[in-house]
Amino acid sequence: MSRRSLLRAFGAGAAGATLAGCGVPAAYVQPGDRAGRDFSATDHTLRFANWPLYIDTDDEDESKRPTLDTFTERTGISVGYTEEINDNDEFFGKISPALMNHQQTGRDLIVISDWMAARFVRLGWVQEMDRTEQPNVAKYLDPQLRSPAFDQGRMHSVPWQSGITGIAYNRKKLGREIKHTSDLWADDLRGKVTLLSGLDESFALLMQGNGVDITRWTRDDFYTTCDQVEKLVKKKHIRRFTGNDYIKDLSTGDVLACQAYSGDVIQLQADNPEIEFVVPEEGAELWAESLMIPNLARHKRNAEKLIDYYYEPEVAAELATWVNYVCPVPAAREVLASAKDEETAALAEDPLIFPDDAMRARLAIARDITSEERTEFAKKWNSIVGL
Repeated sequence: MSRRSLLRAFGAGAAGATLAGCGVPAAYVQPGDRAGRDFSATDHTLRFANWPLYIDTDDEDESKRPTLDTFTERTGISVGYTEEINDNDEFFGKISPALMNHQQTGRDLIVISDWMAARFVRLGWVQEMDRTEQPNVAKYLDPQLRSPAFDQGRMHSVPWQSGITGIAYNRKKLGREIKHTSDLWADDLRGKVTLLSGLDESFALLMQGNGVDITRWTRDDFYTTCDQVEKLVKKKHIRRFTGNDYIKDLSTGDVLACQAYSGDVIQLQADNPEIEFVVPEEGAELWAESLMIPNLARHKRNAEKLIDYYYEPEVAAELATWVNYVCPVPAAREVLASAKDEETAALAEDPLIFPDDAMRARLAIARDITSEERTEFAKKWNSIVGL
């Protein structure tokens, strides 16, 4: 199941409707009501909720997580780590009743996609972090990820991992190169192209293909993209809309080109080197899934320490070798480059983990869909996708 997919018809819509029914003002938590008593000084624990397969594991015992074990050895803080987040909206539904009612969630640290993180920030459901307790974050956080529109200065969120939504294709079977998003619409790809089904996952790359600056896209830009995709659907040019199942389609050859996530393609390339990932000339979306501390967390200081620990270049490098997404700590590249193991050292040269300057120049973080836009836009997009 995709960590970035599965925004469905009643995903964003239902969550928004729930808040509207309760009244957004009632759901919003004022700054003075977000912090609870912090037991970190006497209770050396914390609860960390993350996505499946999103952390390093021991080769011989998958229940062990070396970086977490080292953190505990160094600080004495034990981490209750759970892989309980399978979908942003599902997790929102799980913890929103507590947050909107000013109650503890039972979690000190969560990881959610930035489009969902934007909702948490707007609702006042997460605490501002103390950067004096996080010198590594202040020093090593990727400059390109430092100030998204939804969280200027990144005071409420810190990227766990980042990634790129671009295009994956089988160059050998296609017989040509793909350089532009518009290349997907060529006649020889009719019925052999898939797009991501989730609104938040799809729209930015498609807009960029039309020359739109996604940091300030407009309502007209959105509907222009919808009209374009709707026509391609009617012509049966687009085979279908997918979650992470595009991986299987691309592997079997049922699909020759598709919208894809950079981290998935690294794994695909290990089995099939003919698969390529491209950041189109017009640009691609850079995104992140971020660590956040929910309101009334009982171990805020411990959570801040864990976040800062993962921003040590050596620790970030160890994590990067396992998850293969864009590392939010560029300094980790030098650590990997100096590795004695050739396979590990090669990761330092992979632009899908450490984008080079040429690739970075084509990457942008899309402005978030506002709460006022979301219901309308999700309804339109889902009518095209068939959700």
